[in-house]
Amino acid sequence: MNFELNKDLLFLKEMIRDLMLEKVAARAAEIDATDEFPWDIKEVLAEHEIMAMPFAEEYGGTGGKLLPLVIALEEIAKVSGSVAMILGAQCFGSAAISMAGTENQKQRFLPGLASGEKLCAFALTEPNAGSDPAAIQSTAVCQGDKYVLNGTKRLITQGNLADVLTVFAKTVNEKSGDQKLSCFLVEKGTPGLNVRSLEEKIGLKGSPAAELFFDNMQVPAENLVGAEGAGLSIAVQVLEKMLPVAAAQGLGLAQGALDFAVQYARDRVQFGQPIGKFQAIQLMLADMEIKTQAARYLVYVAADKYDRKAHDRSKFLAMAKALATDVAVEVSDRAIQVLGGYGYIKDYPVERMYRDAKIQQMFISTNEIQRIVIARDLLGRDF
Repeated sequence: MNFELNKDLLFLKEMIRDLMLEKVAARAAEIDATDEFPWDIKEVLAEHEIMAMPFAEEYGGTGGKLLPLVIALEEIAKVSGSVAMILGAQCFGSAAISMAGTENQKQRFLPGLASGEKLCAFALTEPNAGSDPAAIQSTAVCQGDKYVLNGTKRLITQGNLADVLTVFAKTVNEKSGDQKLSCFLVEKGTPGLNVRSLEEKIGLKGSPAAELFFDNMQVPAENLVGAEGAGLSIAVQVLEKMLPVAAAQGLGLAQGALDFAVQYARDRVQFGQPIGKFQAIQLMLADMEIKTQAARYLVYVAADKYDRKAHDRSKFLAMAKALATDVAVEVSDRAIQVLGGYGYIKDYPVERMYRDAKIQQMFISTNEIQRIVIARDLLGRDF
């Protein structure tokens, strides 16, 4: 078993690391402080074909594989969680099109998303439906060659900016009367699509999360993704694919916090010597390194298993997401402790990394859900 990255992946890792240090590092604190989407950084990601990474080559992408994507997300998140979310949201919002869209839908939407000219968002979550997509209350009624959608979505990353939204709503089977989830592509400017408000979050301040309202919103029938009633299956597939996205962002935040804590421990002098010479600090740093490295290997293995369609990929994706995002919170918390009182003020980045890390435990699907997935894999589906 070879756990070393090949030369192409190492080059990718180093290229993005250097780019983030050059273009993003000096802007990261400002992005957080202003709570504004960094359009200039989005352009940087587009110019260097980083926005193209989630997409197949025939639609203007660079391949669409998960392993390169998680490596890129890790390096971006080391510098800025908000900037990592730009790429993460592009992957999240477009996945349903790539997985279940018609060729016409792929040709219409994917090239613009791959170039970074357009943004997308994944609109599943509602006030009463988060980890339980079956509880969605938004409705879609077929009227000839269109569907009329009504409902509300919350916490939709880039929902106010997206040129195309992947929206999930319940359709009614006329014969049986059954309500089943369906998936639709909603374009920016569609009448009846309204942004009610932006959520006030504690972290990821440069990545807006919107509350959306659909008021008799008319969507062409040709924008139905997959078959009517196939939305739950599509949503589950998308959510599974996105688990390593959250994991990679958590991993990057953990590594960024660890790197800063190590440098601080070298430079900060107390009682006549660098605090890194004190055993209490050394033990904390060692535990932070152990957990970050363990998370890294699990994230890489899970992404590789997904790319290879390994039979046990679901368990590994769940383990990677739970471990890496838990580690992100723990390591950034320990980094604050290493810095002492300075860790608690905004002059230093570790408090921002902690705030950005916390949501990753709930993003995509909560870590409690991931543990249930892992346990059922161990015990069998009857439990």
